[in-house]
Amino acid sequence: MNIRHNFALSLVVLALAATSGCAVMRDQESVGAYVDDTVITTQIKSRMTESQAVAASSISVETLKGTVMLSGFAKSAAEKAAAEKIARDVNGVRAVKNEITVRP
Repeated sequence: MNIRHNFALSLVVLALAATSGCAVMRDQESVGAYVDDTVITTQIKSRMTESQAVAASSISVETLKGTVMLSGFAKSAAEKAAAEKIARDVNGVRAVKNEITVRP
């Protein structure tokens, strides 16, 4: 991981630490789990942005308790598969639900 990624992740964690009281409500995950999920989401989005195989701006990423939900649009089945592989390769991901729609 390069310095740019470490810096971005540090900013996300710092921002979450400052605002976590608002983010976690009753019956939701703990602050620590919320931060972990946010780090997972950030890493996936960052890797998609770096990838030549995925149009990151067309794909949404959400994480809850280690389960990642991918949604949006891909230009091909290969792009959809590449997005799922990127998500699966991030540490902490327990499952991936790939709801990306392939547009012709």
